[in-house]
Amino acid sequence: MFLAISEMKHAKLRYALVIGVVFLIAYLVFFLTGLAYGLAQANRSGVDKWQARYILLADEANLTLNRSVLSMKQADAVKAEEKALLGQFNGVVYAKDQPKATKVDVSFFGIQADAFLKPEIEQGRMFTKDNEVVADESLKKQYGLAIGDHLVISGSPQAVKIVGFTKQATFNVAPILYMNFATYEKLRFGQADAKQALPINAVVIRGKVNSYPKQLEKIAIPTFIQELPGYRAQNLTFGFMIGFLIVIAAIVIGIFIYILTMQKKAIFGVMKAQGIASFYIGKSVLVQTSILAFLGIVLGLVSTYASSFVLPKAVPFLIHWPFYLVVGLGMLLIASVSALFSVATIVRIDPLKAIS
Repeated sequence: MFLAISEMKHAKLRYALVIGVVFLIAYLVFFLTGLAYGLAQANRSGVDKWQARYILLADEANLTLNRSVLSMKQADAVKAEEKALLGQFNGVVYAKDQPKATKVDVSFFGIQADAFLKPEIEQGRMFTKDNEVVADESLKKQYGLAIGDHLVISGSPQAVKIVGFTKQATFNVAPILYMNFATYEKLRFGQADAKQALPINAVVIRGKVNSYPKQLEKIAIPTFIQELPGYRAQNLTFGFMIGFLIVIAAIVIGIFIYILTMQKKAIFGVMKAQGIASFYIGKSVLVQTSILAFLGIVLGLVSTYASSFVLPKAVPFLIHWPFYLVVGLGMLLIASVSALFSVATIVRIDPLKAIS
């Protein structure tokens, strides 16, 4: 430790450059991790809020919610500990009093107001009658909408009124609008027929499923999330990018340390001739590498956290400290392992040849 720190104090600029390179790579890794987690949550947060175990879809829907069509007769035939009906479709809305305002892609959720799918209200109230909706708070933060605003649905003469906001309610990156089934049927089918119940998309289950019609398919919620359009591909892409960046950071640190080791080959030869063990010298190199990597990683983490305060609200960036801890420890471990090549070089140094 003493040797490693003394050398770093002596050559401040040289080691500052190494820390700077590690910092830039670490910052990029942490930033991509925040984007990956933010996008993943934007895809699945609306599903996570259900705290459900299974979802029942039509067996011909290929695990896709908006392609599933269930009759109310089939939904009523489902026997489970706790179930809730769900209707879903995608649409585009804009503020009624601002016809030239930005149009927003949203996901409409038709639910029962007394079922467990109902959202937790952060502001305002739950819908109590037709044409009222509870919206994700991103409509307020990104588009300036407020309680009492009326939203027009593109391609439809219908309009709905925002009566409440909820947090982290998005599905496939689109903010969710929760409404009762009468409003859902009018928006999707152009009518709400009280005599004949119109089809829904799914039955969501908490607890055990006792029985269900053979035309339906029981899907575990984790499987359903993995099959959301683009979710798996997105996570794999970011995962490979982050993994390769961690390896690249380790290689860069290893190369820097190896070059510095070769430059000090004669000095190490003198030290070994004086009786200083290779183990002591090698340990100082490992400690030095760990300190450089740690400082670069900490600076990258602090910069990423600071960046989260200045990013636009539209950027799906979320900090998840457990992920950052795992990524940071991974970078530190692999960087330390990369220094073993330099340690192996130190062990092979012949004092007589190095001095000459």
